[in-house]
Amino acid sequence: MNKTTHHITVFEHETLRYDIGDKRITEEQFDALERYHGNGIPYYKLIYHGIQFNEHVGVIQVGDMLIEVLPKADKNETDATLWRNRLIGMLKAVGTFDIKSPSSGNLKIKPNTVLDLYFELFIKEVENLLHAGLTKQYRQKEGNVTALKGSLQFGKHLQQNLIHHERFYVRHTHYDVNHRLHFILYKAIKLLGKINTNTGLQSRIGSLLLNFPEMQDIKVYESTFDKLVFTRKNQHYKKSIEIAKLILLQFHPDVAKGKNHVLALMFDMNLLWEQFVYVSLRKHKEPETTITAQTSKYFWKPENGRRTSMRPDIFIKTNKGNIVLDTKWKNLNGYNPSPDDLRQMYVYHDYYKATKVALVYPGTINSNNGGHYLKEDVITEKNCSVICIAANIEIKAWQQQISLTISHFMSL
Repeated sequence: MNKTTHHITVFEHETLRYDIGDKRITEEQFDALERYHGNGIPYYKLIYHGIQFNEHVGVIQVGDMLIEVLPKADKNETDATLWRNRLIGMLKAVGTFDIKSPSSGNLKIKPNTVLDLYFELFIKEVENLLHAGLTKQYRQKEGNVTALKGSLQFGKHLQQNLIHHERFYVRHTHYDVNHRLHFILYKAIKLLGKINTNTGLQSRIGSLLLNFPEMQDIKVYESTFDKLVFTRKNQHYKKSIEIAKLILLQFHPDVAKGKNHVLALMFDMNLLWEQFVYVSLRKHKEPETTITAQTSKYFWKPENGRRTSMRPDIFIKTNKGNIVLDTKWKNLNGYNPSPDDLRQMYVYHDYYKATKVALVYPGTINSNNGGHYLKEDVITEKNCSVICIAANIEIKAWQQQISLTISHFMSL
């Protein structure tokens, strides 16, 4: 198994180059990232002799190099451990890691990166499957047997057994563990054996390779997982298959040189912040309030073709009126929101019959500053608030603060 020789931690929007800087990648690793970027990867852009990250955070593994990209709402706060814990906490809160799963409550290692957390959660899920006993399924099997069973395939029987009267070429039903779910899991286990760099997981991966039945190697595509059907009998496989899907589809082998394989587990912080605010509000909502995400309304229809819709991030219905929130993962640093964002919120006022609208940002302190829209230089009744919510070390306290801050805004 690989040993981690390099672990680079950067924050979103930072750059990595192979010619200058305290944190460097090698030229070969840059070549691999350049080829990976050519597949339409949105996690970074290419710059001279390097790459620049954007709003995507997580982990990219290139060969034996682990590049960890962390979020940062405050440009002055550079504590990697703090933001790593916040990122993992946010992912757990929105359900990226199912914290109700029996596996995730008793993980044995302290994760150094998001990648470690995914790997161990997958390992624990498969260990539980082995302990409970692998599920068998019926499958059609075709071939020569010495006893007649199933249906005789007469054409192939004559073709293959003209002089072998003791054999029968038949198609029959077989009940065993050789089915697609196990093909996928075995492929993911073998991949972990090649790419894992956490020494705390090596022996457990080795144990899985010994105890899991050897399966046929299959090619895995997005459609492979779309065809899977989960029933009451195999529902307990769903979490391990979800993680296997993430790992297998995000792995890109280095076909050029064969050593700088790329595995990326990256998350868009704009989407993560939106989901985090949404689940935080849902967690602490009042009984008479309804909160929905991405509520669409059509606002334009061409003479020919499809209508165009708008979708605010969060729509809240209360007994005092409608409220629209749009979340933005960036630090305003004392500046006004962008004109595009403000124009968008103005439209939400009309189309959603909103009594209040607000832009919700991360910040260094909790604040709520409102501003009125103008019409011919006259102040109107339409108002758009700018809400900043300070990040908290403790995720539950952060979620509670989000709820309290927005509840206070709604009550004004």
